[in-house]
Amino acid sequence: MATRGQDIVSLIKRQIEEFEGDLTLVDVGTVVQVGDGVASIQGLQGVGYNELLDFGSDVLGLALNLESDLVGAAILGDPNVVKEGDQVRSTGRIIEVPVGEALIGRVVNPVGNPLDGKGPVNTTSTRPVEKVAPNVVSRQSVDTPVQTGIKAVDAMIPIGRGQRELIIGDRSTGKTTIALDTIINQKGGDLICVYVGIGQKQGKVAQAVNILEENGAMEHTIVVTAGAADSAPIQYIAPYAGCAIAEEFMAQGKDVLIVYDDLTKHAWAYRQMSLLLRRPAGREAYPGDIFYLHSRLLERSARLDEAHGGGSITALPIIETQAGDVSAYIPTNVISITDGQIYLETELFNAGIRPAVNVGLSVSRVGGAAQTRAIRRVAGRLRLDLAQYRELATFAQFGTADLDAATRAQLARGQLATEMLKQPHSKPLSLEQEVIILFAVNEGLLEDLPLERCADFQDQLLRHMSSTHPQIGQDIATVKDITPEIESALTQAINDFKAGFSA
Repeated sequence: MATRGQDIVSLIKRQIEEFEGDLTLVDVGTVVQVGDGVASIQGLQGVGYNELLDFGSDVLGLALNLESDLVGAAILGDPNVVKEGDQVRSTGRIIEVPVGEALIGRVVNPVGNPLDGKGPVNTTSTRPVEKVAPNVVSRQSVDTPVQTGIKAVDAMIPIGRGQRELIIGDRSTGKTTIALDTIINQKGGDLICVYVGIGQKQGKVAQAVNILEENGAMEHTIVVTAGAADSAPIQYIAPYAGCAIAEEFMAQGKDVLIVYDDLTKHAWAYRQMSLLLRRPAGREAYPGDIFYLHSRLLERSARLDEAHGGGSITALPIIETQAGDVSAYIPTNVISITDGQIYLETELFNAGIRPAVNVGLSVSRVGGAAQTRAIRRVAGRLRLDLAQYRELATFAQFGTADLDAATRAQLARGQLATEMLKQPHSKPLSLEQEVIILFAVNEGLLEDLPLERCADFQDQLLRHMSSTHPQIGQDIATVKDITPEIESALTQAINDFKAGFSA
């Protein structure tokens, strides 16, 4: 018995000697008020801005208001689970999102959970959703084009890698269509695409994913969606999460195209959240930092220099206007942040001119630097011709009988250019196809072509060129310029086809 007692004593002694107390300090608070997806918490003295909070029951929160006695947090899970008096713990983690190659071809929510029923996303890396934008020293100028495959855009409002080009217009004017066509046109290229749906109906997002899948574009695309049914905090973090996913590829030296559809609904979600957090309201009830909301997001798009990897993020933010009012608060904010805008007009859309690009109000602040020489050569006069045509068309509606020959020729030229720039959705064109059509318009080779036959002429011309003169298209794609040899061969081929088409 004595021996057994000694064994127990020696065991206890050894345990006392080997005891190492692992003390962990956890910041704990108490929910004092909860409602509308927002909680006020007492305590949590050491919590940081944008830190994740654990409400228990697998519900997380996001610390947004750090006051002297209270912390205001947005609830990211089911808000009905959180009750007054509940304990809240700080996690010490800033909100982050899974990133990496495994996300390509998937549909996920802003916290990285899959929504496409294809099983878990096998990623090991994460990135914080908020990050300081690259500084001026690490950037280089924009000079490499992003081919959208849309004639009107590539010719008149070129987009370069690292640029932020706003797509703006009323609802149902084809804003999302331009963005999706641009994504489809990157098939087989080196651009990875991220489509972020903010506050959209799930049916619309499903339709967009379906279009991308039908055209084989999901192979290079990631879809991040926070639907209209999701809470305001989830909608608020969606574009930042999409940008963090894109930054992972940019850090690897790759080029990324990201679409934010749309930032109007993002601003609404942030306004809702800010008002519930009792932040002071400013113009149109938006909080004072509404400009910073979008500027810190869009400034993360850049083209890095070779010393920093040479990657790029090109952003296509979308803004929805009300009754064409581009001078409203959020539209003017985003216009001033971006490097140009594609303005889509309801009247043009309803008149059958699609894409409904208003040439006068649309601009690219990067300009010809983001165009290939071939496009620059054939699109030189197009913008001017269309702008003059729109002005003349206003006067011409009173009757063309009194107009002189030069004015009538200008009108005819503008009408032809307008018809030739029409393009069906989900049918982006390659560089050589765009050059062939724009060359024919710019060189005046189609002056006597009936307007109602323009679409038919385009389709047949492109088929004829690819079957009978494939070498011309290959030369344009290789050289990316129009040499005198290509010019003469192209002129001859178009004239020969036109003679047969007219007959």
